[in-house]
Amino acid sequence: MTLADLYAILPIVLLAVTAVAIMLAVAWRRSHTVAAVLSLVGLIASLIAVLREAPARPRPVTPLLLVDGFALFFMGLLLIAALAVIVLSYSYLERHEGNREEFYILLILATLGSAVLVVSNHFASFFLGLEVLSVALYGLIAYLRNREQSVEAGLKYLVLAAASAAFLLFGMALVYAASGTMAFDRIASALAAAPPKSVLLRTGLAMTIVGVGFKLAVVPFHMWTPDVYEGAPAPVTAYVATVSKGAVLALLVRYLSAVDIQGSRWLLLTFTAISIVSMFAGNLLALLQSNVKRILAYSSIAHLGYLLVAFLAGGELGGVAVAFYLVAYFATTLGAFGIVSALSGPGRDADATDDYRGLFWRRPWLAGHFTVMLLSFAGIPLTVGFFAKLYVLAAGVGTSLWLLVIALAASSVIGLYYYLRLIVTMFLPVPDNQGEADGMPLSWVEGAMLAVLALVVLWLGVYPTPLISVIQSVATGSWGQ
Repeated sequence: MTLADLYAILPIVLLAVTAVAIMLAVAWRRSHTVAAVLSLVGLIASLIAVLREAPARPRPVTPLLLVDGFALFFMGLLLIAALAVIVLSYSYLERHEGNREEFYILLILATLGSAVLVVSNHFASFFLGLEVLSVALYGLIAYLRNREQSVEAGLKYLVLAAASAAFLLFGMALVYAASGTMAFDRIASALAAAPPKSVLLRTGLAMTIVGVGFKLAVVPFHMWTPDVYEGAPAPVTAYVATVSKGAVLALLVRYLSAVDIQGSRWLLLTFTAISIVSMFAGNLLALLQSNVKRILAYSSIAHLGYLLVAFLAGGELGGVAVAFYLVAYFATTLGAFGIVSALSGPGRDADATDDYRGLFWRRPWLAGHFTVMLLSFAGIPLTVGFFAKLYVLAAGVGTSLWLLVIALAASSVIGLYYYLRLIVTMFLPVPDNQGEADGMPLSWVEGAMLAVLALVVLWLGVYPTPLISVIQSVATGSWGQ
């Protein structure tokens, strides 16, 4: 490995060093503030390394990793989301007793696994990154071990993640047996060539799609999502909904980027079915929920269905739509779960609908912030969610994916109902019993992060041009020309 290769993977190296530094600091002296600051410093240093490497040419680092504009864009997005989660987690953990420092070690390790995923160009690095991410998530989801729901959610995720990993490994073995390679570009060439063992190859690809589908929580691999979202600590739920899913989606785009999905009938039909069912099932099931976390869980299933429309469209416009929608989804989801985290107390999270009844009259700033996020989820103009859905629709229309476009429009109308229901709840009269969430003070750190997220959602909803220009430069490969 050359010095240039080391510079290319410096963001990943810095994340690993940060995890070790926090472990050493905890071994020397426990301090919640020190652990949080070290985590922030490590993530910021890694983000600076990403920005430094952005103008460089695409560089393969061993056969396992490929550092290019695509990988650096998604890695930067994941690091920013992890920064936001750490800021939200600090005040949340301050309200809970017990050891807090190990939380940051697990969070940094999960981010390390996510970063490996987005630069993976080989099954070996793919599985290594996925397992680092998954093992860290087991601990994060069940971190509040004094809560039965949290431990139950961690166990459910552990069992189902192990099952999906088995599918994934078996699929990798079949793909390797059929193609003789585990490199993504060569697998794509083998699939395009349709060798005599194509049935074996397609079976292996189908099994890997099952494993990836579990991490993305698309139908029919979504059953774990509402229970894990409800049981996990609110900041962890935000992390699972953004960083974890974003890393796997970036991996999926890389994995199948060299494959002509439009020309592969079985792949097109498979992802079309998953997308349509995810959009309708996510929105319809959300209508039946009275728990805010579960509503957002089913909402995330629908949003991944929307993202698959842009993924199937392919081409430059499809790539821009995927990246822009993911940015919009990250900002909106972090903002929504930031409200849940800010209102949560030491006994339980503020996830019951009654916790938000009359919120506007009690805490108008938080109600206004949550309203902005819900409107962005619904795709209402002047929020980033509107432009995100517009780009996805444009990508679908541009490639004549009419069935998916109609399904997206129809399911979005269904989703509008439960978003507006939550907004109306916040403007209802104040209940006599306000609940535990009413008395939780908002720290200046939480307030600043929520303000930044709201500003991003509104600013990109009015003036998305700079972000679109950056994304287009990645999509057209101008980084590294």
